Amino acid sequence: MATANDNMENLFEGEENFADMLGGYLNSDMGDLEEGAIVKGEIVAIENEHVLVNVGFKSEGQIPAEEFRDAQGNISAVVGESIDVYVERKNDGDGTVKLSFEKAKRMQLFDQLEEVLEKGGIITGMITRRIKGGYTVDLGGIEAFLPGSHVDLRPVPDMDALVNQNYEFRILKINRRRSNVIVSRRVLLEEERDTKRSALLVTLDEGQLVTGKAKNITEYGVFVDLGGLDGLLHITDMSWKRIRHPREMITMGQEMELKVLSFDKDTQKVSLGLKQLIADPWQDITARFPEASRHTGKVTNLVDYGVFVELEAGVEGLVHISEMSWTRKLRHPSQMVKPTDEVEVIILGVDSDKKRISLGMKQIKPNPWELVGERFPEGTILEGVIKNITEFGMFIGIEDGIDGLIHVSDISWTKKLRHPSEMFKVGDVVQAKVLTVDQENEKFTLGMKQLADDPWSSVPSRYPVGNIITGTVTNVTDFGLFVEVEEGIEGLIHVTELGKKIKTPSESFNEGDQVQAKIIHVSADERRLGLSVKQMKEEEDRRKPKEYSAGDTNISSTMADAFAAFNKDDE
Repeated sequence: MATANDNMENLFEGEENFADMLGGYLNSDMGDLEEGAIVKGEIVAIENEHVLVNVGFKSEGQIPAEEFRDAQGNISAVVGESIDVYVERKNDGDGTVKLSFEKAKRMQLFDQLEEVLEKGGIITGMITRRIKGGYTVDLGGIEAFLPGSHVDLRPVPDMDALVNQNYEFRILKINRRRSNVIVSRRVLLEEERDTKRSALLVTLDEGQLVTGKAKNITEYGVFVDLGGLDGLLHITDMSWKRIRHPREMITMGQEMELKVLSFDKDTQKVSLGLKQLIADPWQDITARFPEASRHTGKVTNLVDYGVFVELEAGVEGLVHISEMSWTRKLRHPSQMVKPTDEVEVIILGVDSDKKRISLGMKQIKPNPWELVGERFPEGTILEGVIKNITEFGMFIGIEDGIDGLIHVSDISWTKKLRHPSEMFKVGDVVQAKVLTVDQENEKFTLGMKQLADDPWSSVPSRYPVGNIITGTVTNVTDFGLFVEVEEGIEGLIHVTELGKKIKTPSESFNEGDQVQAKIIHVSADERRLGLSVKQMKEEEDRRKPKEYSAGDTNISSTMADAFAAFNKDDE
């Protein structure tokens, strides 16, 4: 405050000590012409540099013409006009008198200001400019200092907006010696607020309608000045519909009518409501929006999990992202709609207690999965384009938005594919058989291998146990050899069935080698064909002695026949 006062302009700079002049004025007799006195005078002449005033002395007194010039340079003095003047200096020798019109006005104005201060009165002034720490206020000829902390009850957002505005003030302090006056506007506002608050506390009650002005807006609500007492309008009590921020409805300084929801006289806390002024749109909601009924609404908000649609003022429902499309797998609702879009919806469910409505958009159209089930029953052979290939299978376009999956295990009966791309590419047209149509889980599965019979179904009859086969080694592993006996049909010779001398298959066999083996196990269900080299050789070894014995018998028989013939010849 001291810094601001030191910065104020000294309107008496370069003149005699103001305190001495003031003393002369206060102690003078208006009948005598004394220096420092204020006397009546009459303007008798107006010159370029002086205005001559008759004050009853030997000669007319002189006042600088500048004291009468306005901002445009025009002199406002009028010959014959009676004015109060201040006697600055007189010379009895030559009869000259130096007068001041402005000082007379200032001294009289200070008298008025001191009287206002003493009585605790109110004075009106204009804020003329901003200065360090506050404002300069024109009190009709005397400049006063208005500290920034005394401008209003709360910080002023736009300090420059107060300049050139007239306000009422309370005088806090006057220092005539330094020509300083300090005023306050906040004191008056506090008194007004306290008066209104006292009156409001007497009459305020729950359920009452009140008028207030928005004084502060936060994320959770608006603080409203009810006239000396602040109330909170919570965001949930502003509208029956959902809003993201109070600024969507309320602006600073806005006047509004509100309903008192609760009032605690001890803590002086007031809860206000705006939506309570109109009927709750959720009353009889089920009658207006029964389940399965169709309505048109406006998209008000998009979230990750769905879309909020306004059905009528204050009534919103949620379309979950899973209820937006029968066929499209949406990552975000913005892939289908945008705010303010008009959409048709079906009422799926209404919870009047929780004020929630579940809506559906996809239900406006028939479920294509039901149509697909009718058009392509299980067993149907169809043709489609490969739209996507993954490790686990291929997706085939069937209908708009509906794809069928051919699992990698359903591509071939016999070929072991690590990835479908080994045989197919996107864009290929393929035939497949419908395996399942799951409308509930929206799954459509197809198979390509099912177009032909399973070759394994005839393997047991074509390759019975005990037969000897010849095949090509397709894979050499630590545990044995895989041998192809025909295209797509492989058997396994386990390492234990290779022979006693072979412990590491890779040391004795290579891919592409031709081998013979005995069939020791066959299963169409397990799709397994067990082979054995060891058992084949063991069987061969067992067969050799029998053949040798049979040969010896034949030799003996021949020899007997020969001996018999020999004996016959002798006879």
